[in-house]
Amino acid sequence: MTGLSREAIAGLVAELAPRWQARHRDRLAARARSRRIGAGAKHRFGFADRLLATLVHLRHGLTHDVVAAWFGVHRSTITRSVAEVRPLLSERGCQVNDGVRLRTIADVVAYLGHHPRALMDATEVRVRRPVEGRAGRDRFVSENPD
Repeated sequence: MTGLSREAIAGLVAELAPRWQARHRDRLAARARSRRIGAGAKHRFGFADRLLATLVHLRHGLTHDVVAAWFGVHRSTITRSVAEVRPLLSERGCQVNDGVRLRTIADVVAYLGHHPRALMDATEVRVRRPVEGRAGRDRFVSENPD
């Protein structure tokens, strides 16, 4: 599912897990705490799972909901995992460019003309919108042509 061999994945886990753990400890130490670091619930979705989920998401362009169903966790766990693992992969040279917004087909064609080896993530992003009848709802709903 990831396009990588078991050996390559094991190598990534061995290389990136210590950096992920260090960042996780730093994040925990950076805020005021009621309990000491290490108290409370433990991760049931470990680093290897987080890495695999991120690789599957990046390879297939699946939504976080689908990846969460595959791994048997909540969507927010996948969202957090991807946000934590992507920078580690990027530092290693496996980078997916963020920030490019192509709003029309013409924009896509022009972009691909300049970047023929581009990989685009066109996954749907869940958006919270106002309920029907509330102000601002029309910004989130397509116009009906009839």
